[in-house]
Amino acid sequence: MVDYRGIFEDAVDALRQEKRYRVFADIERVAGRFPTAIYRDQSDNQREITIWCSNDYLGMGQHPKVIAAMQETAAKLGVGAGGTRNISGTNRPLVELERSLADLHRKESALVFTSGFVSNEAAIATIARLMPDCIIFSDQLNHASMIQGVRQSGMEKKIFRHNDVAHLRELLMAVERKRPKLIAFESVYSMDGDTAPIKAIADLAEEFGALTYVDEVHAVGMYGARGGGIAEREGLMERIDIIEGTLAKGFGVMGGYIAANRAIVDAVRSYAPEFIFTTALPPALCAAARASIEHLKVSDGERRSHQRQVQLTKQMLAEAGLPVMPSETHIVPLMVGDARLVKAASDLLLSKHNIYIQPINYPTVPRGTERLRITPTPLHTDEMVAALRQALVSVWAELELPRERPQTELSAGDLMLTPAGG
Repeated sequence: MVDYRGIFEDAVDALRQEKRYRVFADIERVAGRFPTAIYRDQSDNQREITIWCSNDYLGMGQHPKVIAAMQETAAKLGVGAGGTRNISGTNRPLVELERSLADLHRKESALVFTSGFVSNEAAIATIARLMPDCIIFSDQLNHASMIQGVRQSGMEKKIFRHNDVAHLRELLMAVERKRPKLIAFESVYSMDGDTAPIKAIADLAEEFGALTYVDEVHAVGMYGARGGGIAEREGLMERIDIIEGTLAKGFGVMGGYIAANRAIVDAVRSYAPEFIFTTALPPALCAAARASIEHLKVSDGERRSHQRQVQLTKQMLAEAGLPVMPSETHIVPLMVGDARLVKAASDLLLSKHNIYIQPINYPTVPRGTERLRITPTPLHTDEMVAALRQALVSVWAELELPRERPQTELSAGDLMLTPAGG
């Protein structure tokens, strides 16, 4: 007889041996007190902690307007969508949400999915499949959802070195100009915090006749005059054909989306099985997301406060001699370079200092670049930043962690397979 249970136990044990077994902290966020939360250990003992690794970058999941929109809509319309849009129709808050997203990115249309992962997978795979003999050019550090979309398409792919425009040009030059092309990349890369050379990529797309697809999930809400992302900040939204984003990070709710011209959006809506056969987002979530988007279109206070706290955090950690990786954005990576030690650092921060920062390991990042990924928000006070610095200095000393950043080159395997996370 086949030992089915043993197969799966062995698979999980292998992760434990590699120090890559993931444990989810039992955390209860407290409305109105973010980033403070309640942590429960395995004995159900509880204590207050401070979260320093949330992707609710602006704390909009706690905003009174967003909470009120969800509560009021649930009270009026109920909590479920009733099924797929094909069967049950589209709830009115979802119609309004898609119009709000199209306006945010100055596109003709938008389409909402249940998550950013699903929107990337569905959109990339469908768009590429609908273009005969399409070839996809994908940045080597694209998110796992984008990689999955490329694979699902079944189309030929070329991986260009991260943010290397010269390498992308070489690859484009080797392909017949009349052949359909899709260039897929991110505006903000979530593990290193760097940004894409959007203008240079758009110039190449125009020169070689390619469609551009940019993942703005770690930028929407946080950058641009109205929160449209890096492309808006750089005045380049009109030069990007398809913009993909999330409702779960800067906007603080849940869901993913694409925005593009009406023909592209209608084609994805009509052909993508991930959209056709999935229950729609509930009306209350749609109303909450729209309230967040509309607020951030006109309010710049959250973005300004966010950037201030990000810069303060980077400055204080660097001055303490901690190995902060240089970052152009709100992502603050603190390098450790060892799977066992980064887990030990995370555990010690939680047990001794009541600070929660999840360790980041392979395959989210290449081996040897394991790190703590810190994400300050406008709601982290100066006192919290000072407490974080003190805790990290203590942990670094107790574990005798290196102060210099590891110098690790990506291997050929990493070049093809490493998906960024989060």
